[in-house]
Amino acid sequence: MIAHDIDAFVNCFANDFVGEQPLHPKQNVTGAEQVRKNWTGIFAQVPDLQAKLIAHTIAGDMGWSEWHWQGKHINSTEFNMRGVVIVGLRENTIAWARLYMEPVESLPE
Repeated sequence: MIAHDIDAFVNCFANDFVGEQPLHPKQNVTGAEQVRKNWTGIFAQVPDLQAKLIAHTIAGDMGWSEWHWQGKHINSTEFNMRGVVIVGLRENTIAWARLYMEPVESLPE
């Protein structure tokens, strides 16, 4: 993600990957090719995307990570998301994920 290498990024996901956004179920994703499509769009729309891994842990076949994603959209608006991603791991790939990522509210100036 940090390198914006879509092939390396997608190789992290199982072909039958299932991604859920419990707070935004219309944005759920099925399959590694849908991951490719979505993230190709994000990399194109936020070319300076930075991803900071704040904390993470793995226990058995589950992982938990806290992220801060930042950048500028090509229209100069801010991209600023923070949250938690929980993943299920299978054979060195991400088989499923639940994303709890939300926009960061701007503070008044």
